[in-house]
Amino acid sequence: MRAPDLHLSGVVLPEGEHRDLWVRDGRVTFDPVPGAETVSRGGWLLPGLVDAHCHVGIGRGGVPVADVAGLREQALAERDAGVLALRDCGSPVDTRALDDEPDLPRIVRAGRHLARTRRYIPGLAVELEPADLVAEVRVQARRGDGWVKLVGDWIDRSAGDLAPEWPAGVVAEAIAAAHEEGARVTAHTFGTDALPALVRAGIDCIEHGTGLTEDLVGEMAARGTAVVPTLVNVENFPGFAAAGERRFPAYASTMRRLYAQSGAVVRAAYEAGVPVFAGTDAGGGIEHGRIADEVRALCRAGLPAEAALAAASWSARSWLGLPGIEEGAPADLVVYEADPRADLDTLTGPVLTVLRGRVV
Repeated sequence: MRAPDLHLSGVVLPEGEHRDLWVRDGRVTFDPVPGAETVSRGGWLLPGLVDAHCHVGIGRGGVPVADVAGLREQALAERDAGVLALRDCGSPVDTRALDDEPDLPRIVRAGRHLARTRRYIPGLAVELEPADLVAEVRVQARRGDGWVKLVGDWIDRSAGDLAPEWPAGVVAEAIAAAHEEGARVTAHTFGTDALPALVRAGIDCIEHGTGLTEDLVGEMAARGTAVVPTLVNVENFPGFAAAGERRFPAYASTMRRLYAQSGAVVRAAYEAGVPVFAGTDAGGGIEHGRIADEVRALCRAGLPAEAALAAASWSARSWLGLPGIEEGAPADLVVYEADPRADLDTLTGPVLTVLRGRVV
């Protein structure tokens, strides 16, 4: 069914200019469309928000979501928060059935997590040994939407603390293989030790990145390597420490230290010119639809409000190859009553959402 013709007017971000725009055949145009229905006047129009790190298909306790209804519920929670594009950083289930549903956010997938045997949350990753990593990276690169997700570090029970999962040489081969397949690579890291090999091998993004050092931040800035800090998840670090302290006191100490420095790490990365994007790590223990919390956390860590907003909207969309509010672009936008740049709390209440050219 053809999408209806729509008319909206308001301040279009990021330019900050008051404009009239129309939606015709599901796409934005600035040329008047006779007979279009006016659905919004006088608000602030923002390119659809992005959760740049989430997991559609992982339920409470890390249990895979097996039914489409459950997957849909997760995606709807994101949409209701104004998130119209998701970067799924690893899921144990195939979520492509959602692509046929026009009222759900667009999903950019990274395939499944790739982790060392018995070195990640059970049942979520493809678990393998270093000799098999490169071949599996190629498999996941072909299954995903241009991304591959590595688990860079996790607790090593024999050492009692976080430790890298892969030898440096294997990391370099794996990242090179993904790039040959046309995919970008990202990696989960909490600590520091896994990061040098990943960054120097040309990885495209670091997830969490709480162990970043000044030298690594400088190298990432020079290379254009991004970071998605997932500060909503980092708030759980003290709980992780308490849960593991009896058996792994060194790990508990590490997690508390990483938590204490997390805000300073984000601020240093931003100030150095590292691209910073907003992701909640929703799925498992974190509810979907918390992007406003992540944007506010980035701002508290030291990003200016507009930069924190961009990290969850126009900048993140550009990074993922998605357009903003521009001529001919798919009409994916959210409208707010007040200027979210002036008050980030505004993000909690979009007054209108247009997805694929339809009001939802």
